Amino acid sequence: MAENIQQRNIWSALKEPFFRTLWTANMVSLVGSWMHETGTAWLMTSMTVSPFMVAMLQTSMTLPFFLLALPAGALADIIDRRKLLVAAQLVMLCAALVLAVLTLARVVTPVTILVLTFALGVAAAVNAPTWQSIIPELVSREHLQSAVTLGSVAFNVARVAGPVLGGLLLALLGPASVFFVNALSFMGVILALLSWRYRPKEQTLPAERFTGAIRTGVRYVRNVPQVKTVLIRMGVFSFFGSSLWTFLPIIARVRLDLKPSGFGLLLCFFGIGGLMGAILLPRAGQLLRFKPLANLATLLFAAAIGVLSFSGTFYLTGGALLAGGIAWLALISTYNTAILSIIPSWVRGRVMSVFMLVFFGPFAIGSALWGFLASWMGITETLVFTSLATAAGLLVTSRRTLSEPHGVDLTPSEHWPQFPGEMEPDIHGGPILVVAEYSIDPDHLNAFLAAMSSLKTIRMRDGAFRWNLFRQAGSEYRFIESFIVQSWAEYMRQQERFTVSDGGVVDVVRSCQKKGESVIVRHFVAQPVRREK
Repeated sequence: MAENIQQRNIWSALKEPFFRTLWTANMVSLVGSWMHETGTAWLMTSMTVSPFMVAMLQTSMTLPFFLLALPAGALADIIDRRKLLVAAQLVMLCAALVLAVLTLARVVTPVTILVLTFALGVAAAVNAPTWQSIIPELVSREHLQSAVTLGSVAFNVARVAGPVLGGLLLALLGPASVFFVNALSFMGVILALLSWRYRPKEQTLPAERFTGAIRTGVRYVRNVPQVKTVLIRMGVFSFFGSSLWTFLPIIARVRLDLKPSGFGLLLCFFGIGGLMGAILLPRAGQLLRFKPLANLATLLFAAAIGVLSFSGTFYLTGGALLAGGIAWLALISTYNTAILSIIPSWVRGRVMSVFMLVFFGPFAIGSALWGFLASWMGITETLVFTSLATAAGLLVTSRRTLSEPHGVDLTPSEHWPQFPGEMEPDIHGGPILVVAEYSIDPDHLNAFLAAMSSLKTIRMRDGAFRWNLFRQAGSEYRFIESFIVQSWAEYMRQQERFTVSDGGVVDVVRSCQKKGESVIVRHFVAQPVRREK
């Protein structure tokens, strides 16, 4: 009951002192970022109204997430996360400052804007999965959903305040002032991170190698159905939903004939919708499970795109953006919580990097594609198509369920002896073949096979690259499980990655053994053999 009360209160995570400090600093920085985005969109459309060039502005910001997501996630899991975040924030500060100076000197061009926006995107691509992965380290588990929702609240407060302040500064002082303010806004986050008493987990094993860490992250995602469901849904939504952001600057400037302040005010409707969504989300979460909640949010966003396709008035367009903001907040928060609540710390950065990849990759590709398509068939027709496609995309995952965050215990738990009675091999020796022998009670055969299906997922998810279950010829109840890992170090990591929830599966397997029989585990190291000439 206490946990439910916490979940209804979106502000509960602010009870954590450092989270409160960092959240506030990040919200100020996000305001600066939205001011910056408003400034670059307006500066670009003042130089050209080509749908393709305006669409490329979105692509240049989101493409780095597609290109760098996996390397950034691997870095977030194998090096100091605080140092990585500070470095990314410094790069974004420098990129914004350079754009401000060039704009002030009147030497900025559309290509310059795209290049510096791409540089901002590179730093943001490194920052994003690392930022997401530290959230469970900043708050207790009962405050996790609150922390995720508050991240969206900060984003939407910035979405309201940023365009308004950006529009005012554009009108009063010009775009250079907007970029200077954004550069300054990164300082608060940098100072907050430097004050964080971050204690990286002590490692008893050698650090994972960079390429190996990427492979392990991909293997984890590939072998966890709950994560794959979220990623597929997010990718489809991002691809078609990107059309709203692609054409909004042109609709504001050409169709609605708005000034900078009017464009900023228009964006406020989306931000206000996001704040409304944050207020409504805890209550909606009590009434609906993740999947129907995500479905309703997707349909609402599709409707918002449809209205935007034909809207010719400020208030109708604002109403569509208001609904879109509610849907966007509900969808992103739901998917974020669904993933963060089921992934352990050791792979969190890599999984969140894949989450970013399937969001920003389709977003970048979609932005460019819809810009090209609109040049051929028109903006209205393109938006009608993407509206219908966004809704139809739900059919792709209609049979997949979204994992609920309850009952998943990610506390580390070692269940299998690592080298009982054996001499430990060289830490880098391998590959390693692990063989477990089972003698199953006939009454528990079906339960054993069902548990082994789950255990296969756990083995493959945590580091094995091959797994098999063999039944002894002539005996229905004797089995050998075998799996291969890359090295002894990787096998040791596999033991560390076992969680309490995983241990429940192992307990079921062991409970199926015949009385008096124990599971026998053996380890074999690959022996190189010279090939005969």
